[in-house]
Amino acid sequence: MKLRLARTHHPVTTLGPGRRIGIWVQGCGIGCPGCVARDTWVAEPRHDVEVADVLAWCARHIGDAAGVTITGGEPSEQPAALAELVHGLHALNDDWDVLCYTGVEFDEFERRCPEALTGIDALITGPFRITEPTDLVWRGSANQRLIPCSERGEQRYRRWALAERDRPELQLQVGDERVWMIGIPGRGDLARLQRVLRDQGIELEGVSWRP
Repeated sequence: MKLRLARTHHPVTTLGPGRRIGIWVQGCGIGCPGCVARDTWVAEPRHDVEVADVLAWCARHIGDAAGVTITGGEPSEQPAALAELVHGLHALNDDWDVLCYTGVEFDEFERRCPEALTGIDALITGPFRITEPTDLVWRGSANQRLIPCSERGEQRYRRWALAERDRPELQLQVGDERVWMIGIPGRGDLARLQRVLRDQGIELEGVSWRP
């Protein structure tokens, strides 16, 4: 089974609790205005990776990851690969929790991905709406909901459902002459990030969050 994959990273500390594995899928037909991950919209054959290879990479971090966050792109557009991935993650480490982002609402995700949903501990649902800024943790707009989907999810995520962050948290990953931002920026954070990098002599070209 192949997964259309954008990238992976560890550790991720800004998309869920604790030090986490981050998996970004490739391909999104929703196209929310203002999306900061436009580079993950278009999927091509070069993005195809065996799910088994992704799981093998994740296995290297069993001792140093509290869970796994799957985002994108739109995971629900790959239901079979997503199901194999999430159940494979629990087979690797049953103590991991799996947090998944989706741009569709819960009922639509459940319709698209019934098999995957049984292996997901919490979902963050709903499209990003640039006109509805929020301070809710791990969410980009106020309409998005954090929904526990399992007993583990209830234990680990229920308290975060209405929690607010006191400041935005962003990580930077540098590689292959690219800078990747990990996290949920607040209003104005991307412009500030560019100014800080420019002051250090780093000029961003081909910024993914702009059309």
